[in-house]
Amino acid sequence: MEKIYNKLVRDNIPDIIRSDNEKPVTRILTDAEYEKELYRKLAEECKEVYRAEDNDEACKELADVLEVIRAIANVKGKTLEDIIKLADDKRNKRGGFSKRVYLEKSIKKEEIER
Repeated sequence: MEKIYNKLVRDNIPDIIRSDNEKPVTRILTDAEYEKELYRKLAEECKEVYRAEDNDEACKELADVLEVIRAIANVKGKTLEDIIKLADDKRNKRGGFSKRVYLEKSIKKEEIER
C-alpha cells in the first residue's frame, strides 16, 4: 500500500522508512522549491504546536519549529544565533509578550480631545 506525503521531511526520514521495509520515493528540491517548502513546513509545525494536547507535546513541536527556523535562516545566509540576536534586539526595543498585552484598538488624540 502506498502512502502519499508530498512534503519536505527531515534528512533521516528516508532511512527510517527503509528500516521499516518500505521504499521511500524522494527527490532533491531546487533552491526555490526548498524555500517554499520550508515556509509550508513552518506553517505545518506551528499548527501542530497550537493543536498539542499537553506541554510535552507542545515543546516537541516547538523543537520542530525551531529546526525549520534554523533551515530558513540558513537559506537567508544567517545562523540561528543571528536570528536570536535579532529577536533579542527587537525585544529590547519593543518588548516581548510576557505582559500579555492584547491591543484592541487605538484612537487618534484629536478624536479623544473632541
